[in-house]
Amino acid sequence: MAKYQGRAKHTRREERDDEGMVAALAPPGPKSLWPGGHIIAFRRDPLAFLSRLARDYGDVARFRVGPQRAFLLNHPDLIRDMFVTHHERFHKGRALQRTKRLLGEGLLTSEGEHHRRQRRLAQPAFHRQRINFYGQVMVEHAERAAARWRDGETVDISQEMMRLTLGIVGQTLFDAGVESSEADEVGAALSEMMELFGYLMLPYTELLEKLPLPQTRRFKRARARLDAVIYRIIEERRRSGADRGDLLSMLMLAEDEEGGRERMSDEQVRDEAMTIFLAGHETTANALTWAWYLLSQNPEAEARLHAELDEVLEGGRAPAVEDTQRLRYTEMVAAETMRLYPPAWAVGRMAVEDHEAGGYHIPAGSLVLVSQYVMHRDPRYFPDPERFDPARWTPEAKETRPPFSYFPFGGGVRRCIGEGFAWMEIVLLLATLARRWRMRLAPGHTVETRPVITLRPGRGGVPLKMEKRK
Repeated sequence: MAKYQGRAKHTRREERDDEGMVAALAPPGPKSLWPGGHIIAFRRDPLAFLSRLARDYGDVARFRVGPQRAFLLNHPDLIRDMFVTHHERFHKGRALQRTKRLLGEGLLTSEGEHHRRQRRLAQPAFHRQRINFYGQVMVEHAERAAARWRDGETVDISQEMMRLTLGIVGQTLFDAGVESSEADEVGAALSEMMELFGYLMLPYTELLEKLPLPQTRRFKRARARLDAVIYRIIEERRRSGADRGDLLSMLMLAEDEEGGRERMSDEQVRDEAMTIFLAGHETTANALTWAWYLLSQNPEAEARLHAELDEVLEGGRAPAVEDTQRLRYTEMVAAETMRLYPPAWAVGRMAVEDHEAGGYHIPAGSLVLVSQYVMHRDPRYFPDPERFDPARWTPEAKETRPPFSYFPFGGGVRRCIGEGFAWMEIVLLLATLARRWRMRLAPGHTVETRPVITLRPGRGGVPLKMEKRK
């Protein structure tokens, strides 16, 4: 286990908190030459800002986000403490609280007993036997996507993956019987809201939302469209009372055995459906996009992937759920992709109690950040961290690393409930598409990152030239 870094750089500060008590030991951190300097640097390039904090100040670093005290934790033990050991000391950070404008009180945003109850109700929808049922749906959608492409054409693979995962989550959540126009309408409204969400994450958003600004009006219109579609589907299901075999039916029919066998209200079903829709669409599409980009830049890894697919999928057949146990290298490609480009690139929590991290004092009311992007590139656990190397994910290699050196799906009581669904989907889609296609980045194009709620590609997307495998 690597020891904590940065302890020698601390300075003892006679700071006082709001109650006038002397602070214990303040961790190191950058000084800003002007008010708000840290928040400007963070908003300009959050990945670079957080990476510099960890590099220059060690495992516990301090900065300010306007008037807010903030801390970055960058050691597996400290991350485990926040997620698991002392999770009750932390609530969702302000950024995720603001996502309630989109997601309501879903699993991603809710707290306390409400969160525990919702997780109990939603858990059966993600039992392995249930999600295995959707494997064929995933493969069928991927087969249709592969059939659309033409040898030699260049496509923006980020748009293609968004379209693909939208179709899958639309069918698995809302059932194949739902009109595709409704799924398209939901996807279009969700995409518009995601584009506007950066604006709504600005400081003083609560005031901005009250003004008749164009961005605010567009966001509210898109949210109203989403709600109209989802509530209409819920109403139709309530009338029929039928189990359509999709995730929405599971949410509506689930009973809380610990709470008087109560069911979710329409509003609760809506909030969980929106959370599943975002997680099953946006994050998976981004993971796949980055996988194709990395494979296009690493032909040796791509060749090994193709060799595994040719061996496991005899005769070029499409994969099935049972094949995922044999597609080990495909899964390793997915794991290494989410190391370098984790769809959730940072997690913020608000300390509701005082907390000690690595010998430093974190006062109640502070913002505490952990970053998958930064931790996953720590050379203590991932030597030559910028290199794409799926061999890091052999069972033997994984045994050498501590828990929470890698946490693409979070951890503890709030670990992503759809993790199993996501792994199966990513592996099946990689296998289905890569068995028929290889891809090369368009000449002269530089791919950039765009960290919003998820880690998206920047402007220009990821244009790849399609090459049909012989």
